[in-house]
Amino acid sequence: MLRQLRQKIHRWFRGDWAAMFALTTVLLFVLVALGTEIYQGWCDAHNRLPVYAVGELENRYLPPSPEHWMGTDYQGRDVFWRAVAGSATAVKVGLIAGLIAAVIGTVLGLIAGFYGGRLDDAVVWLYSTFAAMPTLLFILAFALLVNRNFMSGPVAGFVEFCGKVLRAEPGMLAIYLAIGLTGWVTLCRVVRAETMKLKSLPYIAAARVAGQRPVVIMFRHLLPNVFHLVIIYFTLTFASAIMSEVIVSYLGVGVQSAPSWGVMIADGQDRLWRGIWWEVAAATGFMFLLVLALNVLGDWLRDRLDPRNRG
Repeated sequence: MLRQLRQKIHRWFRGDWAAMFALTTVLLFVLVALGTEIYQGWCDAHNRLPVYAVGELENRYLPPSPEHWMGTDYQGRDVFWRAVAGSATAVKVGLIAGLIAAVIGTVLGLIAGFYGGRLDDAVVWLYSTFAAMPTLLFILAFALLVNRNFMSGPVAGFVEFCGKVLRAEPGMLAIYLAIGLTGWVTLCRVVRAETMKLKSLPYIAAARVAGQRPVVIMFRHLLPNVFHLVIIYFTLTFASAIMSEVIVSYLGVGVQSAPSWGVMIADGQDRLWRGIWWEVAAATGFMFLLVLALNVLGDWLRDRLDPRNRG
């Protein structure tokens, strides 16, 4: 059984060990994030402080050692465990923002490409408008809007409800929404163009003659044929969302209390001149490894799933 599984994996990856390493790395980060979320829930239920939040002032700024693999920070907290816990924030932002962007981009792309006419013009105008916005400034403005609670009562109540469901503070929730609302443009363009090409094929004409509704044609016949594009762009949006979260949290308008690589970099940068480098190194190292793995995996998925590359 193990040998057959190994043969299937080797046949699927075709000996591409870089892609296998990237997939393993991403899955490891996802499992760590899931474990961290479960552990945080357990700590909240038992009114206990998580291990990554426990600090002793007399142990501040300890360098890497067998006891503290990546040293300690200004509060005496273990940097390694904070970097591990920061994986949960990064993975949650990547998954949720990527899903929001994928749903918006796919649905609007299918509608615009299938119907054409005024609907197509409206979607093109919409994604052209979003493409003209500076993405980082939009995310910062949205994060400030949510963090400072400059919202009407019903909207604020909805945001608070979403935060409880997703176990996210306002700054993190703002990042989910802001990245998701700005990251769908490229996918929408690609899905729209592919849908315009596919809708003229004989099997779509046959579905129309058979009396199937447009919604059924779009989601049963067209969506499976553009789904490889959705997977590829979801992977790339995942990586982009992680970097955006780090930047926004570094600037102080994103994640505040939850562990975040951006917050770790912001906290550690002022002490670099004193030779205390391990907090910044840990956060950037974890981020580099995950983003690199996602980009390698995205390239492999593009080569593997694109019908033009199938021999």
